[in-house]
Amino acid sequence: MQSSIVWKDEIPQRSNESSAIHDLAFRPDGLQFVAAVGTRVMVYDALDGSLLHSLKGHKGVVYTVDYAHDGKRFASGGADNVVIIWTDTAEGILKYTHTDSIQKLAYNPQSQCLASCTNSDFGLWAPIQKSVSKHKVVAKILSAVWTQDGQFLALGLLNGIISIRDKEGAEKHLIERTGPIWTLAWSSNPNDDSNILAVGSWDQTLSFYSLHGTLEGKPRKLDFLPTSIRYYSKGKYLLVAGSNRKVGLYTRDGIFLADIAQANEWIWSVQDRPKSNYIATGTENGSIVMYSIQFGTVHGIYQERYAFRENMTDVIVHHLMTEQKVRIRTKDLIRKISLYRNRLAVQLSDRIIIYELAHEEADIANDAMESEMHSYDMHYRVKERIHGEFPCSLLVVTCQHFILCHKQKLSQYNFQGKREREWILEAYIRYIRVTGGASGKEGLLVGLKNGAVLQIFLTNPFPIPLIQQTHAIICVDISATDTLAVVDELKTCKVYDLQTKALKFTEENANSVAWNTESDDMLCFAGNSQLHIKADSVHLHTQQMQGFVVGFTGSKVFYLNASCVHTMDVPQSALLYRYLDQKQIENAYNVACLGITPADWRLLAWDALKMMDFGIARKAFTRLRDVRYMEAVTMLEEFQKSQFHVFACEEDDPLQSERKKKANMLLQGEILAYQGRFQHAAKLFGDANEPQRAIRLYSELRMWDEAKRFAGDSKLIDVKELAGKQATWAEELQDWRAAAELYVASGNVKRAVEIMGERGWYEDMMHVIQTCDPESDRGIFTCCATYLLQADKFAYAKDLYMKIGDIDAVLRMHIRLGEWEEAIRLVGKHRNCIANLEGVFVPYAEWLIGEDRFEDALDAYTKAQRKDKCIHLLETLVSNAVSEKRYRDASYFHWRLCDQKLMSVEAKSCEDVQEHDRCLIASAMEHEALSEMYFAYEMIFSFTDEPFTEYMSESLFHAAIFLLNKVTKPIQSYPSISMGNILYTLGHHAIQLEAFKLARQVFDRLLGLRLRTEWTQHIEITSMTLETTPFSDKEELLPVDYRSSTTNPLLNVNGTGDVCLHSGHPFLRSFVSFETLPLVEFQPSNGISDKDAEHWLHQLPETVERPRESEGVDSIAFHDNSPNGPLDRFEQALERQAIAIASTGNRTRNTSYRVLQLDEETLRSLHPNDVFIIKYPTRALGYRYFRNMIPEIRLFLCCHCRRFFHEEDFELVMLKNGHCPCCRYSEFDPPN
Repeated sequence: MQSSIVWKDEIPQRSNESSAIHDLAFRPDGLQFVAAVGTRVMVYDALDGSLLHSLKGHKGVVYTVDYAHDGKRFASGGADNVVIIWTDTAEGILKYTHTDSIQKLAYNPQSQCLASCTNSDFGLWAPIQKSVSKHKVVAKILSAVWTQDGQFLALGLLNGIISIRDKEGAEKHLIERTGPIWTLAWSSNPNDDSNILAVGSWDQTLSFYSLHGTLEGKPRKLDFLPTSIRYYSKGKYLLVAGSNRKVGLYTRDGIFLADIAQANEWIWSVQDRPKSNYIATGTENGSIVMYSIQFGTVHGIYQERYAFRENMTDVIVHHLMTEQKVRIRTKDLIRKISLYRNRLAVQLSDRIIIYELAHEEADIANDAMESEMHSYDMHYRVKERIHGEFPCSLLVVTCQHFILCHKQKLSQYNFQGKREREWILEAYIRYIRVTGGASGKEGLLVGLKNGAVLQIFLTNPFPIPLIQQTHAIICVDISATDTLAVVDELKTCKVYDLQTKALKFTEENANSVAWNTESDDMLCFAGNSQLHIKADSVHLHTQQMQGFVVGFTGSKVFYLNASCVHTMDVPQSALLYRYLDQKQIENAYNVACLGITPADWRLLAWDALKMMDFGIARKAFTRLRDVRYMEAVTMLEEFQKSQFHVFACEEDDPLQSERKKKANMLLQGEILAYQGRFQHAAKLFGDANEPQRAIRLYSELRMWDEAKRFAGDSKLIDVKELAGKQATWAEELQDWRAAAELYVASGNVKRAVEIMGERGWYEDMMHVIQTCDPESDRGIFTCCATYLLQADKFAYAKDLYMKIGDIDAVLRMHIRLGEWEEAIRLVGKHRNCIANLEGVFVPYAEWLIGEDRFEDALDAYTKAQRKDKCIHLLETLVSNAVSEKRYRDASYFHWRLCDQKLMSVEAKSCEDVQEHDRCLIASAMEHEALSEMYFAYEMIFSFTDEPFTEYMSESLFHAAIFLLNKVTKPIQSYPSISMGNILYTLGHHAIQLEAFKLARQVFDRLLGLRLRTEWTQHIEITSMTLETTPFSDKEELLPVDYRSSTTNPLLNVNGTGDVCLHSGHPFLRSFVSFETLPLVEFQPSNGISDKDAEHWLHQLPETVERPRESEGVDSIAFHDNSPNGPLDRFEQALERQAIAIASTGNRTRNTSYRVLQLDEETLRSLHPNDVFIIKYPTRALGYRYFRNMIPEIRLFLCCHCRRFFHEEDFELVMLKNGHCPCCRYSEFDPPN
């Protein structure tokens, strides 16, 4: 690094006027700058220092100047309290004043805002403002600077405070130092988003702060008072000037590097010229000096590693092959760099640091793979530090030493800093290079100014002269074969054979030379903006290149241009062609490994194949990553080995020569085929009597005419087979019409049908199918029908399916079309031929659900034997009916759920019932109970919520009593059933039917419920009026238990259900009027099966006949109606059970109910017209038997829903609705 004075201007001191340079400011384009000199503002030409203007607008000393960011204005201010705005042509256009002298001006770098700072305040002015906005400060402002984005302004005060303000002037952060803040600078790196403030304080420190006021790093101690700080070279460095009368170059972190300017007085201002390496200084004695700063290139290279200096203190090691880079920070000025193998030497101002790779590089004896791995290692660590000043012009490092070159002296030091050897040569040293060698015994090539080239070994005190030329040496290199290349100061490159000292050849216009490290006889040299490559004095290649050659490895040339090392790829084709012409395939491969183009690799591979060198051919194709040809080489090699094995085993065979000739012809033919010379290959195959190889070759090439010609001549291959291959080729070319025709011709009708179907050629497809047999070509018919279905040609598809008897396919077609009636008809007709009935009825049921035909859907699920879907559908229907208050539908679907679950029970008898079946039966009985309750509640709902009701008061009264007795759980267990509605209905009709006691109970309960608003007043009034009525119910309304012949209250106070309080016998009601029916339940005694009992009950009893009043015909007399007459057998059984219960002491209202058991004799004595049998749709539940105790009352039992009716009521409902009100069946068997 050097500095030189470009120009200098000494300003003479005028009378009574100071000539001190207080401030400088460059125009942004760098062509001009202004200086605050005494009372004047001077404008200079930055290029030659000529004075352009001397402006006299101020009456006092000018302290500060600054340029606007666009260069169209600059401002000046001073002791006269005035700020003047000047144009770039030095015309004053505006001025404004402060109450104190102007100490500092700072233009915003992003706008025209100007900050003017004084002893007591600072102002912000912009052309768009009518006035200056001023802000008070606590101390005199000495310095001011804006951030690069113009958002914040830093002010340095006399009391040591740094105030950071926003662009409106508001204070954001405060920093305190111990001395006056004379100078400030914000970092100017455009690529760095962080804003770092460099602070020069007169406590002799240089410190750095972030935008938020946080101290960055430690303050740097100075031995002078800083007066001016400036970031330099895009923020990489700092320029610091002050009372030491110097300008120092520092790193951006504050590390001192060097002094680059010297003055006789204090330097008040230092400024860098934009877009250049120039700086300007202004001093106390009126001297303005422009300096040029030159940063020299400090670097070193060894093979593919290049190390260079960056930011003066950092070493960058660049691996030129992998483009990896590593940075080593030294925090000191780097003077010299040297690289050798795994060593890196860095000379600093007061020491030399030796670095080594973190993993020691493999020795020559080490494994090659390990050595290659270390060659890419980029992790360096410190090995030694040698303190001391070592003046030198060149530095080289070896494995155990470093060598300093100073003029004509070479000094060898070990890594402990001890000088071991010294050579004093006869002339100045101009060039030095380490040529390698054993560790600690390396050799050096030294070129001298007198034209001598010496070889020095570190263990030999005597230099070995190699050659002597007449002109100074500027570059020298030696190859592994002792061939020396030398470039002298006349730019002449000479190559010598060191064995004979003979000059091999000479080249002009060379400035540098280098041997190829991987090819001993190849070198390159540069000069005259060109790169030349030679091998054994044969010129191979020339191309444009600016710079100096510093290395040559393989096909890569490393060259230095503009202080940077670049990599250039150079071809090796010329030398490759030369070796191929000479049939030197091994040498050609070695050259190719240095780096050639893919086309040259392919040429090498084919030439190797011609010469039967399969190893090199495979390597060449591997370089090309051509897997196909790599496999071809393997196949050819295996073919050759097999043939030679046969020949080796049959040495005495007289036909061996002929066979060997044939094998060579086949092998050459295969090679020619891979090269694309197909005619020659086919001819060789034919000559070798292998026409099938030629036919296969032409078939693969789609040359069908040639293939058919060979096939016709040889008669070895069927033409149909070729037609099939041709069809496949036509298909690949997407010639579908030809492909279909060829497939038909080759006998592959199915593929032809597929092509026609995919293209929509249905007429052609039907024409082709006519030639097929439905029995043997079933797959073709199916394929054809599939395409017809896709084209919506259902009639044709059905016809094809019927021809092959595929009923399932026809059925799927009807299902797809939604033709359900036809599908169901087909199922009925061909039921035994259909494999999956579920696949028909399940989608049919889903379609029926979409059509709201739920009954049909349930039947379809049943036919599909999908009981789970039946139950799911019924549960959904129940939920919807309850939520929509369709209680009759809810009742009906609950009954259907009951039957469906009972049918799902797997037990075949009562004794086989398992736990799962018990759960199903319990759930079914619960659904049956809910069905009865919703049936009754529908009557209640019609009374409470509908305008009119068709039900009689007695029916509503009994239905409400039935519901209240049935509700044995919390009312919330019965969705949508309202206790208030039931009680209100019951109370209303109890009053009408004179059941006043029940009415009082009901209305008392209603008063405790939350009811409708319109009911509340009516219920309260009615409740009061009921106090005047008798506390009793009408006797005709009380239910009679025909089992115990006792009368019960209207409501079961025990909560045991709709049963007798005395016997527990359930009340059987008519599901029209809900009146109790004279029925008594019984069951056969143990040991009597349901089948026998049913048989006996259907027979007329053998006893005396008595007239039946109801029928007016003769009948069997079972009992005497007189009070003192004898009882019949049934009543005797009732009496016996009553006595048995009484004898056990259980004559209470909580007596558990036991069904009356009858023996065979009693069963035979019952009249069939008086007995009813309930049968469940499962064998897991036994029959239930009931006897009508008053035969004159005609009853009817629905065998489907298992509910009783008065015969007249049922007939009336049937006439009205046409079906049972509960199960909705319309067809019944004749009554028993």
